[in-house]
Amino acid sequence: MPFYNNTRMDKKQLAWELMRRVFCISADRGINCVGSRWMRRYINPVNIKKGVMMSRIKIGQIGIGHNHGSAKMAALRNLPELFEIVGVAESDPVWREKRSGLSAYAGLPFLSEEEVLQYPGLDAVLVEKDVPELIPTALQCAAQGLHIHLDKPAGESLADFRRLLDICDSRSLALQQAYVYRYNPALRFCQKAVQEGGLGDVFEIHAVMSRDDSENPDYRRWLAQFKGGAMYIFAGYLIDQVLLMLGKPDKVTPFMKQTRKDGLVDNGLAVLEYASATATIRVSVVEIDGMRHRRFIICGTGGSVELCPIEKAAYYVDPLQVRLTLKKATGGYPAGTHLIDCGPLGCRYGAQLREFADIINGKIANPYPLQHELLLHQTLLAACDYPEEE
Repeated sequence: MPFYNNTRMDKKQLAWELMRRVFCISADRGINCVGSRWMRRYINPVNIKKGVMMSRIKIGQIGIGHNHGSAKMAALRNLPELFEIVGVAESDPVWREKRSGLSAYAGLPFLSEEEVLQYPGLDAVLVEKDVPELIPTALQCAAQGLHIHLDKPAGESLADFRRLLDICDSRSLALQQAYVYRYNPALRFCQKAVQEGGLGDVFEIHAVMSRDDSENPDYRRWLAQFKGGAMYIFAGYLIDQVLLMLGKPDKVTPFMKQTRKDGLVDNGLAVLEYASATATIRVSVVEIDGMRHRRFIICGTGGSVELCPIEKAAYYVDPLQVRLTLKKATGGYPAGTHLIDCGPLGCRYGAQLREFADIINGKIANPYPLQHELLLHQTLLAACDYPEEE
């Protein structure tokens, strides 16, 4: 390829092109350059907009078996200024048959997992395998030095998840877990109310995440493969929020119940105990109209805040509202009860993926560090009555 490619280049563009060629040649010849993956990120094919050098993150998706995988890809495709999608992989023919024809994957190349992992200049992956395969796949990705967006939950073995975190830590890899409630504007309002002391001393949190799968035998069979049942799949969203507000609990006590004799723990409750507070986490997949009854309630000595439902079906349109009750004027709100409009949720995954890009690009530190992710998963497993691991 001609050096100038028949176009004029200013001095900055010329310098970047020289750097790019040096590092590409080094990589091709097997020279171990310090930061070579980082350099490939920043000087591989770029967009030049108004004279500013910009690069996109090369990313692939491994797995389409996770229930959130297609929506995640749809959100990713709406961020072409941040991500260059290299392809999708799914080794399980059953999931290929079920989901490869979804509109989210239209026009994208389906590759083998090996082809995705070895794709030249690949920076990051979305791990969207069926839940039992999430951690084994993430470990493969980490071994390749890739940044990881990992769907949840993070496996039934705390030791395996800890091993993944250790690899990411030692190699300075970004790991983002897909707990979407972190980006819910109403829950962020609740977090702020707690963290800024607007509710006084918090003494109780009550959180519910339910749905109705009583007439869905296939999904019940799928859930039954996990010892923690419905709690294992859904409780992490709520536990994550409690930990962000109250920190590590002193004790976790699970109550796991079955409403039918099909092997599924479909009704669970966990109590997280603190020095002067309790948090109850409830998950059920047999509650009629359970989606609309999902709630998060925080009570403190100075007031309370209630969010119900946590999400609304029309993400982009319906505003989320919290009911704030204050003993005295606080944070610009007078004493009494107020209905606060927090705006619509918007895309469930857009804000999360933008944050993922910012972490990879070094614009921000990960707001959910590895220590938090470990505590979250440790608490989730305890809430689901898994045996404690050393």
